[in-house]
Amino acid sequence: MSWLDLKWFLEDTYGSVSDAVSDGIGAVTDFIGENPKTSIAIGVIAGIATAGVAAPAIGATGALGATAGGTVIAGLEGAALSSASLAALGGGSLAAGGAGMAGGTCVVAAGGGVLAGRVSAGCVVTTKKLKS
Repeated sequence: MSWLDLKWFLEDTYGSVSDAVSDGIGAVTDFIGENPKTSIAIGVIAGIATAGVAAPAIGATGALGATAGGTVIAGLEGAALSSASLAALGGGSLAAGGAGMAGGTCVVAAGGGVLAGRVSAGCVVTTKKLKS
């Protein structure tokens, strides 16, 4: 393959990818413009579904302190980190008078849903302004 063949190949590939991305963005903005409530609902559902990643991430930073037994949450890994992080976000373990992991799950899901809903609503407003 010569240099010119490679150049033409790359130009064609770039053009195809660029067209596909442009078409995809156009389709998404059209959908958002035509279905604003559905777009926000999809964003909220996606936020709730992906919010489970937040608890271990927050716990790993050390922001949640320690468990009722005195174990530092940031020093935990895997399922123990997830469980302790959710319990801490839920106000502590059930034995300590908190809402436990179930409460933490509600906090994380509600937070993710609110955040994603706000982002989705912002996308709807931005799309309407761009189209007008």
